[in-house]
Amino acid sequence: MEIDVNKLIGSALETRKNAYAPYSNFYVGAALLTVSGKIYTGSNVENASYPSGICAERSAFSAALSAGERNFIAIALTGGKNSRKAEKFCYPCGMCRQFMSEFCKSDFKIISAKSENKYEIYTLGELLPKGFDLDV
Repeated sequence: MEIDVNKLIGSALETRKNAYAPYSNFYVGAALLTVSGKIYTGSNVENASYPSGICAERSAFSAALSAGERNFIAIALTGGKNSRKAEKFCYPCGMCRQFMSEFCKSDFKIISAKSENKYEIYTLGELLPKGFDLDV
């Protein structure tokens, strides 16, 4: 399946508006593309008890997994301070990279975007070269 990068990034930018980040003021939106062609979105949700929050990437995956999806192609994410335009590229944290590796192969695409026209594409294998798995 071909990836409509602009549509995926647009979905991430839109869902970023729903982020709840009163502590870090760093708002992240993610859009996850499945093999079935559906896009699931997620935004980060913080909590006063910091470990209780969830990153946008895991939020999008949780929505997709809860809907029965198990095959994924790509995820786009964008983030930045407050609601300003993203000034820097935003990458998944280590926990999210490891989480993705549970459900995705190393060629899974991760699109980090400042806008629909400014983005970088990596594979999960590039961002998590030696992830933990049960075959250790």
